[in-house]
Amino acid sequence: MQVNVTGHHVELTDALRDYVDEKLARLERHYDNITNVQVTLSIEKERQQAACTLHAAGGDIHAEASDIDMYAAIDALTDKLDRQLVKHKEKAQARAQGAGAR
Repeated sequence: MQVNVTGHHVELTDALRDYVDEKLARLERHYDNITNVQVTLSIEKERQQAACTLHAAGGDIHAEASDIDMYAAIDALTDKLDRQLVKHKEKAQARAQGAGAR
């Protein structure tokens, strides 16, 4: 899984990059066909935002989260991605078993 982290009005420290990598590594235990992940961290006024586009087999998944703290926004982002990935995987398995053709 290739992870690209960019910052918009944010200085990307090694701690932020490591935290994002650590949280996104959790997603691989649900779905191992993730090829590319683009994470954008930004600050608008007093709101810290984290957005992510995840390229996986069968489609792309996008999520955004914002919070007062950047680390909390990253946590919320990975939680949203985790739920979406589980749902994506369950749908793909159902399609493979023929449940969607009724």
